[in-house]
Amino acid sequence: MLVREELTRERIDKLVREAEKHGLFKALSHDEREATRQAFLRQIDPANGLWVFGYGSLLWNPAFHYTEWQPARLHGFRRRFCLSASIGRGSPEKPGLMLALDHGGSCNGRAFHIAPEEIDSETDILWMREMISGAYHARLVNIHLRGRIVKGLTFVINRRHSRYLRDITLEEKIRLLSTGEGHLGSCREYLNNTVANLDAMNVKDRYLHELQQRLRALDRGGDLA
Repeated sequence: MLVREELTRERIDKLVREAEKHGLFKALSHDEREATRQAFLRQIDPANGLWVFGYGSLLWNPAFHYTEWQPARLHGFRRRFCLSASIGRGSPEKPGLMLALDHGGSCNGRAFHIAPEEIDSETDILWMREMISGAYHARLVNIHLRGRIVKGLTFVINRRHSRYLRDITLEEKIRLLSTGEGHLGSCREYLNNTVANLDAMNVKDRYLHELQQRLRALDRGGDLA
């Protein structure tokens, strides 16, 4: 599990050095990352706080302070395993695969509300969590809650980034999910936790359920496909 105390500049620097030593990706500098955060913050009115849309590990391991969460839906983006992982839930020896929001469709998840006075500190945590490599774009989006629409933050795949896997096959997805593992745990655990939390919200994601079923079939001796 990712804990808040690990999301420090010193810890991020250590992860970056490890990634760059193995030639995994080039990270954003602290100044580059901060510039993207400030650019996002200039788009919002902080008076009523900030809603953050979570669709993957944020569902069950947000690691930032929030006042409440609500079931939420986002239009125009879909949850997809399309982001290669060589740290976190992957490693150079056991590369993995992570979820991202890609274009098209819609996505159900959770919206977390950050209090106005904590927007600066909590977005700093979020940027150190999500924006190490620049594989995401921070977007101001319309988040559909029960009976209303709010403006909020989510992280969308950067399709120009080297970690984006545009045309990954189903077989390759299953292979990476079955073997990927890093210091935060396995990709299999990541998938199962995401499905379990969506199930608890009565959200049935056919895409994730199919991947989970195929992994279980693989465990029983089936083929990747």
